[in-house]
Amino acid sequence: MTAVAGRSWVIADSYVNTDAIMPHAGYDLPPKEQEAMVLATVRPGWATRVGPGDLLVAGRAFGTGSSRPAPTMLRRLGIAALVAESVGEIFFRNCVSYALPVLECPGVLAAVTEGDVVAVDIETGGFENRSTGVRLSGEPMPAMLRETIAAGGTHALLRAEGYM
Repeated sequence: MTAVAGRSWVIADSYVNTDAIMPHAGYDLPPKEQEAMVLATVRPGWATRVGPGDLLVAGRAFGTGSSRPAPTMLRRLGIAALVAESVGEIFFRNCVSYALPVLECPGVLAAVTEGDVVAVDIETGGFENRSTGVRLSGEPMPAMLRETIAAGGTHALLRAEGYM
């Protein structure tokens, strides 16, 4: 699966770090309580409104900070893909490891109004706002990383290849 389309949610702030995505205070809480904390300091109540198949459109340096597995929280909420102006390097690799398609696409914030139906293709780097017809080009994801996402993440890939 290299192409994903869905309703957009916009987090326009730059430098939203992994602590905001997956707060440490939620580590020992039951899963539903953890999910309610996702991005609560940036966008209170967002986690209760997002749904399966939605796409997150974000600003610059989204996911900077620690190596915590923040992409897992986005996946648990149903986020099908992330497209951002740019993302933190560790966060990018964690997205791949946890099978969350991610596309870096400069100019994407100016091309989306929350609620627009958008599509991303991590193989080609293509972005399309299907509500307005605007198309942009982002950075295509290398084949090896796409294969990891398609397999369901790093652990699933290692199991499938007999390493676990």
